[in-house]
Amino acid sequence: MQIYTVGGYVRDMLLRQAGHDVPAGGDRDWVVVGSTPEEMLEKGFTPVGADFPVFLHPKTHEEYALARTERKTARGYHGFVFHTDPGVTLEEDLKRRDLTINAMAMDDSGRIVDPYGGMEDLRNHVLRHVSEAFSEDPVRILRVARFSAKLCDFRIAEETMALMTLMVENGEADALVPERIWAEVSRGFASRHPLNMIDALSRCGLWTKLRHARSPLQSRV
Repeated sequence: MQIYTVGGYVRDMLLRQAGHDVPAGGDRDWVVVGSTPEEMLEKGFTPVGADFPVFLHPKTHEEYALARTERKTARGYHGFVFHTDPGVTLEEDLKRRDLTINAMAMDDSGRIVDPYGGMEDLRNHVLRHVSEAFSEDPVRILRVARFSAKLCDFRIAEETMALMTLMVENGEADALVPERIWAEVSRGFASRHPLNMIDALSRCGLWTKLRHARSPLQSRV
């Protein structure tokens, strides 16, 4: 069993080290490689995941997820089949994430695992998708736009914007439900530069759809 800190905690730590004004603290996510649900239970973890194995630490109550892969089976963001077993590698787990800057991990010695160029994109202030699997989850369009509001000096990579636009044009984004839209967009409005989010959504074509949709956004914009 190997345990890694992953995602936003690692990203924000590296941003602070580079001099960015990013608040410390926040949730810390963990990925467990080479384990099974049975082993986690034996170690006192409490299962909480409905769709895939996620466990609460017996003392800290932080979430620990078994490394997993996912396969698209239907349109929208619910149409996924998840696969976990001790053979799933850290790199496979990180590959399913949205952006390279969110696809880094840190082991217990502080070593950064960065198989998809997240550190380089942090240095260059770029929001770039990890793989073509990005297009399988329309919520990721909203997340990228929200990150452009949070990290105001970051730009969206051309290939990522092209993929976001394609997702809107081919109807993948039509599967977004109002509650999930507002959950992401409201966080963008609360960021330092919400106009960056609106600009990103406008460039890919989603903002126009959201303005005309019957959603919580309609009464707030």
